[in-house]
Order: sequence, then C-alpha cells, then structure tokens
Amino acid sequence: MSTTQSERLRGLLEPLVAARDLDLEEIEVTPAGKRRVLRIVVDSDEGVQLDECAELSREASQVLDDSDVMGGAPYTLEVTSPGADRPLTELRHYRRAVGRLIKAQLHEGGELVARIIAVDDAGLDLEVPGVKGRKPSARRVLFDEIAKARVELEFSRKSDKRDAQHDEKIDENDENKEEA
Repeated sequence: MSTTQSERLRGLLEPLVAARDLDLEEIEVTPAGKRRVLRIVVDSDEGVQLDECAELSREASQVLDDSDVMGGAPYTLEVTSPGADRPLTELRHYRRAVGRLIKAQLHEGGELVARIIAVDDAGLDLEVPGVKGRKPSARRVLFDEIAKARVELEFSRKSDKRDAQHDEKIDENDENKEEA
C-alpha cells in the first residue's frame, strides 16, 4: 500500500473510529487473489464488541464507497479488534494490560515474564512470579529497556484465594456426586 493511500485511508477512517471512542490501531491492505482485503483494527480501554465492529464496518463501507481511495478494483472490508498476540507498542497498550502477564524481550538481553501492576509515562511496575515456592518480587522496567513485549495468555489463573476456595468446593461437590 502506498503511503499516499495509507494516509488517505487514515484521514478518511480516523474520524469514524474516533466518533465511537475507539482507537485506530492499524490499517492494512493486502492482496487476496483478484481482490484485496482492507483490514481495519480498532481498540479501546473497554475492549471492542462485535456489534461495534459491525456498525463501524457499515459506516466505513459507505464512506469508502463514496470516495475513490480504494480505486476501482474489488476489495473485502474487515473491521476487527487486535488479537491476543498483538505486540505492546504504545503506552495505551500497556495501560490496557494492567493485571495481565506479559513476556518482554529486553534490550540488554534476556527475557522477562511478569505481571503488570502499574504503568506511568516512563515505564512499568511489575510483579515477577516466584520460582520454586519463593514469593513474587517487585521490579521496575523503563520503556527504554524493552525491545518488544506481548501479553501472555493465561488459561488457569487463580486471581485470589476466594477463587481457589470456590474451585475446591466445586471439586468436592463433583467428587460427592461421583460417589453417590
């Protein structure tokens, strides 16, 4: 996609996205056979609902049809939210990930897996999980130290003792049902 087309698309679509209190994260045009795919990635602090994507898609489709920015060749429009594997590149990405586990590659070398506790303009306050029964430790990492970072998916995180106790009660109930 040429810079001119990219700038024109951003200029055309950014007001639509902003009117919905969303952030325009990415615009991508890729070839797909005889057609092209225009993918618009949006996000917000509260996340993005499927209905919002559908409504934005209808509005964007109308605006794109009324302009010549995509030219005469056919294209498919996709409006989506970022995937779980999206790199954390902006301050707002880190703020949205507070409480989540991240994996960061550091410029000094090495890898860090830790939970984001707080974010400010300079960097992150992290909780590094303890190893082999040790307690977690606090660590401060400045943005300048981070080469790249992503959220780590957690499938079985226990958020606190109440959740663990609740799960134990469910397990006990299941065992009692099996015995009956």
